Amino acid sequence: MLLIALLWLFILLFKLFFALRILRAAHRHCGGDLHTVTVMQPILSGDPALESVLASTVGQLRGAEFLWLIDDDDTAALQITRRLQLRYPRQHITILSYPQAPEGVNPKLFKLEQARAQVTRDVILVLDDDAILSAESLCDMLDALTEKTLVTALPWYDAAENSPSRLLAQFVNDNSALTYLPLLPFSPPLTLNGMCYAIRGETLERVGGFSPVLRHLTDDLAMATLLTRHGVRIVQSVAPVRVQTSIADAKGYFRQMHRWFLFATLLMREKSAAINLTIFLLQGLHPLLLWALLIMAFGGTAQFALLLGIFVIRHLALRYVQRAVAAEIPSHPLLSLLSELLQPLHLLNALVNRTIYWRSRRYRIFSNDCFTSR
Repeated sequence: MLLIALLWLFILLFKLFFALRILRAAHRHCGGDLHTVTVMQPILSGDPALESVLASTVGQLRGAEFLWLIDDDDTAALQITRRLQLRYPRQHITILSYPQAPEGVNPKLFKLEQARAQVTRDVILVLDDDAILSAESLCDMLDALTEKTLVTALPWYDAAENSPSRLLAQFVNDNSALTYLPLLPFSPPLTLNGMCYAIRGETLERVGGFSPVLRHLTDDLAMATLLTRHGVRIVQSVAPVRVQTSIADAKGYFRQMHRWFLFATLLMREKSAAINLTIFLLQGLHPLLLWALLIMAFGGTAQFALLLGIFVIRHLALRYVQRAVAAEIPSHPLLSLLSELLQPLHLLNALVNRTIYWRSRRYRIFSNDCFTSR
């Protein structure tokens, strides 16, 4: 048990050291011009917090231009966006409506590609409809943006007042910094955070826009591969982006986690054996070691005391990193433990079940570039 505990501690300290080094080295200051930015947001109704999240983003990013991309048959999204357009008459907000994406085409990328011709400013910020980006974070991203880079933000989740939402948020808040940051000193990011990224319009035009990856379901991985192929470097910034999560029940939680873990398996299919081994050692092994320690703790008082020590170290380390990302991230120690222990089950579910749900939509996944709506 002691050897397992030491291995668990080594992995944690490795990730902790490099994540904190990057977070501490970041110089956050606002030097960018928001008037150069077009915010493109594909919008799909169904989230009860949609209107408040969009309003918060508009309030934060004054001076930016907004393109809100909705579906022709999404009357709820149309009503919400029109209300906000009237509420913020001085803000540049354009509502664009499109038909459903053709079979086998990514609905988010489908709208982004069609709307790209409407962009009138130098910088494109792709932002999910459940994400809130502050002006300070956007300025930090703009400072790192060049003609040969794409800059992505670091997500943290703000949960609704129920247990499924908190459990989902805990997974992101426990793993975001410790997943995206530790490998940066050794290699470029494996993918990009598709929730929030900035790229110059001319850079996107040079790689063919979103057209080359329209048939890829995991748009973040597909974009990362496309850009890398054209010599565009992905920059993982520490600029925080707050994502508002509202999960109604346990079923919604498991569906969301299933989707994320299935996407992770698609990423690993495209990476080398060495990279997959690194991912397993830094991310996949930790929950298994924690399970082993938990089972062994029933062997006696000394083992139980060791497990308690591991829990305390884990809690303190995670809280230290979370505060470095965003001071608003709350502490839920028991949910944090449960979230990590559930990860092997989520992975197993993703390996055997290839059907995902996204709000009102359902997709059967065969590969990253082969899927059908059902």
